[in-house]
Amino acid sequence: MEKHTKGNYEPPKKFLQDLKGYKIVGGHSAVKLCLWLKRSLRDRGVCYKQKFYGINSHRCLQMTPALMCNQSCIYCWRPLDLLPGVKGWDSADFVAEECIKAQKVLLSGFGGLSDVNRRKLEEAKKPNQVAISLIGEPTLYPYLDELVDIFNSKGMTTFVVTNGTKPEMVEKIDPYQLYVSLTAYSEESHAIINRPAKNYWNEILKSLKILANKDCRTVIRLTLIKGLNMIPENFVELLDMASPDFIEAKAYMHLGYSRMRLERSAMPSHDEVRAFAEELERLTGYEIKNESKISRVTLLTK
Repeated sequence: MEKHTKGNYEPPKKFLQDLKGYKIVGGHSAVKLCLWLKRSLRDRGVCYKQKFYGINSHRCLQMTPALMCNQSCIYCWRPLDLLPGVKGWDSADFVAEECIKAQKVLLSGFGGLSDVNRRKLEEAKKPNQVAISLIGEPTLYPYLDELVDIFNSKGMTTFVVTNGTKPEMVEKIDPYQLYVSLTAYSEESHAIINRPAKNYWNEILKSLKILANKDCRTVIRLTLIKGLNMIPENFVELLDMASPDFIEAKAYMHLGYSRMRLERSAMPSHDEVRAFAEELERLTGYEIKNESKISRVTLLTK
């Protein structure tokens, strides 16, 4: 594919209608203000990532360099008919600069609100944290390693969340914190829950092994769905393989397009997530260190 210095491909109109609130960048990237950024600007709470990891919710840039995915997970809130293809990949320099500009544009409407913390608003225009996890699978972007390096060079911390299907990119990137998101615990459950374009289970296992040797902070995020994957012992071997610094046990949230595929009863309560984490603590030697009831997530560490 041709590499561009700036985008020249406009996504389909139906796709744009499905992504209201997003600022599209170039041909395949996007920025969206996180709910918790908006709440933090009004001093109404912060994201669990601030509570767990110390980042500032109001200074976090939430973006994706790949409005596409190679899986059709039943729990995903995004529309499944994303971009049909990419005409050419935008350069990492372009994506980084334009995403920072897009964040400022999205923030511009907050200046006229009376309940906004003015200091935070000015700080928000100068993001110092990038969550590369908005929508789609970021490792499909072939210059993700360059993009992470550019954000790093700007003094920004980077969190990358991947489904682990591209181990070669997992090995190349050097973010501040690297997540592999797991819902499946076997090849069979992978086919049922993640509905991949092809069988990626071996690639996921490779990514978990790579994770164990990364120099950055590492996280396994377990997205928990009642009736499908809430048996802690099923994940013990995978967690031992990846040896992450942190484990997030987090409830599936009954939001967006996932509501067409799962009943609300598939969303566990925080008490159920906590019970899962307590059993995982017993089985693995990891210890529960923190939790956020509103986000239905429990953090375990070595």
